[in-house]
Amino acid sequence: MKLLLLMTGNELMSGVTLDSNSSLIAQKLAPLDRRVAEKVTIGDDFALLCAELERLAGLADVLVVNGGLGPTSDDLTAEALARVAGVPLQEHPEALAHLEAWCGRRGLALNAANRKQALLPAGAAIVANAVGSAVGFRLRHRGCEIVCTPGVPSELRQMLDDEIVPWLAAEFPSSERVVITRMQLFGIGESSLQQRITEEFPDWPAHIELGFRAGAPTLELKVSSYRSADEADRVACEQRLQALFAEHIIGTGDTSLQRRVVELSAAAGKRLATAESCTGGLIAALLTEVPGASQVFDAGFVTYSNRMKESMLGVAAATLASHGAVSEAVVRAMAEGALARSGADYAVAVSGIAGPDGDTPDKPVGTVWIAWGSERRVQARELWFPVARKLFQTMVAATALDLLRRELLGIETEPRYFRERVRRR
Repeated sequence: MKLLLLMTGNELMSGVTLDSNSSLIAQKLAPLDRRVAEKVTIGDDFALLCAELERLAGLADVLVVNGGLGPTSDDLTAEALARVAGVPLQEHPEALAHLEAWCGRRGLALNAANRKQALLPAGAAIVANAVGSAVGFRLRHRGCEIVCTPGVPSELRQMLDDEIVPWLAAEFPSSERVVITRMQLFGIGESSLQQRITEEFPDWPAHIELGFRAGAPTLELKVSSYRSADEADRVACEQRLQALFAEHIIGTGDTSLQRRVVELSAAAGKRLATAESCTGGLIAALLTEVPGASQVFDAGFVTYSNRMKESMLGVAAATLASHGAVSEAVVRAMAEGALARSGADYAVAVSGIAGPDGDTPDKPVGTVWIAWGSERRVQARELWFPVARKLFQTMVAATALDLLRRELLGIETEPRYFRERVRRR
């Protein structure tokens, strides 16, 4: 089966919106042994949309079209597909009923603009949308199943899970068992990861595919097998990778640092607290976005000024005066204060210079002190992230969470970033 994607929208062409939907579609369909052969992205141009629908339908068994199903004048997909297929647009009773129910639940009137979303090519089959107002739909043209989907990511994800993936699995069954394992890692770069694999596994089997996706703050390593006969080899390869990169692996799938920290804390019956200056509450926000965080998270102290460090955390004025806010002494006192005032079992504290100003010759932009630990032992380390302000905060928060993760796991070896994320004096 040949699978193609057609992504539409001026926002994609202008760079205002990043195309995360094509990645989502590819990820959801790959386990069915359905890999995307080609992706085309175009703007909201009716003539071009018609031309691409006609061209791609002649090449594909399945064409997934994303975007252009909404109520506005630049939502052109239904009209373009009707033109290409040579059928009229008709008000679809099921689509209209969905719209009426959707508006009714929100106390909205079904106006003419919204009603436009019920106009579909004659003969189209509905693809239900459990989240948004615009239904998806399928239409066969030139022997190709054209599946039209909404551009809103949350709606697309639900539609893929509930409708499209089950339909594809039934309509185009595969005898092969495709398995893709996504490992999330922190504290090692893409090139270092590849180099270690090359050195340690010169006999890596060609039929077990590796994929790398660098991001901030984590790195994804994907291990894929596309034949049922390769299952044993894939499992063996995964086990070798897990042994080699054990201290870096956060988890699999969509596991994040914050989720892993919450899971480990809950399993150990431990409570957490944070004390933040340069990250402005980001660490606490990341932890509390995880469902169930209330089981483990006690308190988050955001002490941006020296006055608040003194009053909220008990940092001595003399310590601040003699060492400065960005120092080992202060960040240790912040962590100890968070532990004492919250009664938590573990705490992490950060104080740094996010920039672009506020630096000194001894403490340039990107400098951060992080302290972490428990009542038994608090450790502290100076690191350096010479990047833009937002990325600095992201990396500092992630590093703080990783140090909590390592503490909860009892990992005593020093992380690579203690050697790599330091300023050479």
